[in-house]
Amino acid sequence: MLTRSSRTFTLWLFIGDMLLTLAALFFARQIRLALPLGMTLDPDTGAPLTFDINWAFYALVLVVWVAVVVTLPVYDSRRSLHASGDVQITLVAIGFAILILAGLAYFFYRDLSRVLFVYFAVIDAVLLIVWRSALRLSLRVRHAAWPGSKRRVLIVGTGPLADEVAARLRAYTWTGLELAGFLSNTSDADVLGPLSAAASIVTRERIDEVLIALPLRAQQDMIDLITDLQRHTVSVRVVPDLFDLAFTRAGIDDLDGIPIVSLRDPVLTPVQRIVKRLFDLIVASLLSVIGALPMLIIALAIKRDSPGPAIFCQQRVGEQGKLFWMYKFRTMIDRADDLQPDRPVWLKRPDDPRLTRVGRWLRQFSLDELPQLWNVLKGDMSLVGPRPELPWLVDQYADWQRKRFNVPQGMTGWWQVNGRSDKPTIAKTRDDLYYIQNYSLLLDIVILWKTIGAVVRRTGAF
Repeated sequence: MLTRSSRTFTLWLFIGDMLLTLAALFFARQIRLALPLGMTLDPDTGAPLTFDINWAFYALVLVVWVAVVVTLPVYDSRRSLHASGDVQITLVAIGFAILILAGLAYFFYRDLSRVLFVYFAVIDAVLLIVWRSALRLSLRVRHAAWPGSKRRVLIVGTGPLADEVAARLRAYTWTGLELAGFLSNTSDADVLGPLSAAASIVTRERIDEVLIALPLRAQQDMIDLITDLQRHTVSVRVVPDLFDLAFTRAGIDDLDGIPIVSLRDPVLTPVQRIVKRLFDLIVASLLSVIGALPMLIIALAIKRDSPGPAIFCQQRVGEQGKLFWMYKFRTMIDRADDLQPDRPVWLKRPDDPRLTRVGRWLRQFSLDELPQLWNVLKGDMSLVGPRPELPWLVDQYADWQRKRFNVPQGMTGWWQVNGRSDKPTIAKTRDDLYYIQNYSLLLDIVILWKTIGAVVRRTGAF
C-alpha cells in the first residue's frame, strides 16, 4: 500500500537529486571563482589550477552518483519515507560519491581545484536535504488542501496486530493515507461496525483500501469478508499474523500462482553480501596497516607483563553455526580456563582475578579485539554483526535466539554501542535481531562510528 506512494515519491526524489547534483557542481565552480581560497597552482606540476568543467566531467558525476545511490539503499522506502533516516543515508551517499569522484579526478582531472570538491559536497548536501524537505512539505500541504487526493483506509480487527498496523499507518499520513476507522464485531472505540456490515461501510465511508488484520484463528471470517468485498472496487490487503514468528524479514514468493510467505529468506541479498564483504576488506586492511605498530607494542607489553603467548585463540560459533578460531590479545594469565570451575560465575566479571595488569587496560579500551581484524580478512567474521558466541553457550540458546547466526558475526554490533557488557544476554540477543531486521551498509557505518564513542567512554567494558 505504501508502494504506490513510495514509487511516485522515489521517482521525484531521484530526478530532483540528479538535477540538483549537477546544479551543485555548477554553483560550486561559480563560488570557487568568486572565493579564490586555497591553492591556485598544482602542488605536483606547478601548473595553474583550472576551474573549467566540461560536459564529460558532468557526465562522470552523474554516473558516480547513480552508482552510489543504487548501491546504497538511498531510495529504500523504509528510509526514504522517514525524514531522519533519509537525511542520514543521503549524507553518507554524498560522502561516498565525493570520495570516489575525487579518486577518479586524481587520475583524469588532476588540474581541478581541490577546494572545488569541498564546495561541491557542501552545496550538494544542502540542496538535496532542502529538496527532500520541500517535497515532503508539498505532499503534506497537497493532501491537507485537497481531501480527494487522500486514500481512506479501513482496518479490519481491533487486537494488537490491528493496533500495530494503525500506529504505522498514522506515521505515513503525509503520503495521503488516512485511517477511516476499524471494522470489528466488538464495541471498541473507533469501530465503525461489525464485519457483516463491511460492504455498506465501505460504500458509506468511501473506503479506498481495506487492511485485514485478524488473528490466525479468524481465518473463516477473513474468507467471508474477502468474498463479501469482491463486488466492490476497493483494494483488499491481508496483514499476516506472523509478527511472533518473523524475527527476520519475511518475503512473498510464488509457486505457480500460489502465494507463499517465506520467513527464512537470507537476510543479506547477494548484492548486499558482496558490498558488505568489500567494505570489510577495505576497512580491515586499512586498520591493519594503521594498527600494525600499536599491535606490535601491545604484544610486547603482554609478553613482558606475564608469561604465555600474546595471542589467545578460542573457538566460536560463526554464521550459520559454523565453528572457527577467533583471535584476541591475551588479557588473562596463561591457561586461565583451567581456573574456571563455574562458567556462569566467572563469565565476564569486572573483578575477575585472572585478568593481568595489561589485560585489564586492554579490555577497558577494547584493544584486545584488534587481532580479530585477521578474522575479518579471512572471512570468518565481519566488522559489524552479532558477536560470535562460545559453543557451550549456544547449546543453551532458545530457538528464537539462534536467528542471530543468520548474518556474519562481527567485531562490534548494535548492543556493543548500546550498553556493551552491561546488558543481560536476552537483551543483547534482541539487539542482534534488531540489527538483522534493519541491516544496511549505512547501519554498519553508524555502528562503527558509535563504537568509537563507546570505547572512549569505557561504559560497560571489562
